[in-house]
Amino acid sequence: MNGLRTIPEINGVAHSWANLQVNIGGVPVVGITKISYSDSQTMENIYGLGQRPVARGYGKIECSASMTLLRSEIEALRDSSTTGRLQDIAPFDIIVQFLPVNGQKIVTHRLRNCQFKTDGVEISEGDTSNTAEIEMILSHIEWK
Repeated sequence: MNGLRTIPEINGVAHSWANLQVNIGGVPVVGITKISYSDSQTMENIYGLGQRPVARGYGKIECSASMTLLRSEIEALRDSSTTGRLQDIAPFDIIVQFLPVNGQKIVTHRLRNCQFKTDGVEISEGDTSNTAEIEMILSHIEWK
């Protein structure tokens, strides 16, 4: 059935934050609290004779990504910029891996040619840590 499991795994372990590893430019990142990435493709039904589509047209694929980092991680990244701006860091790859648990295989996603689009600071009285969500631009995602 297309590789889908039809029998539930009792006492199985699902991929979770605890078995996630993120590398930016080949360096493991520990000060990350969230990562989000996706791609979408333009798709359109093509109509001919009758009321139903006779074909489907495919267009460009657009990717988006963001991550939330601790301030210490952001400042370490800032040190690699000649100007101090995150947006001036040369394009880099991000490797996201779900490490194996109980015999599972490693799942690897590669975010290619990433650059930071935003930078900034927001902190309030009473905060015990400081994080920032940073939007990125990327060329494509290798899902396998």
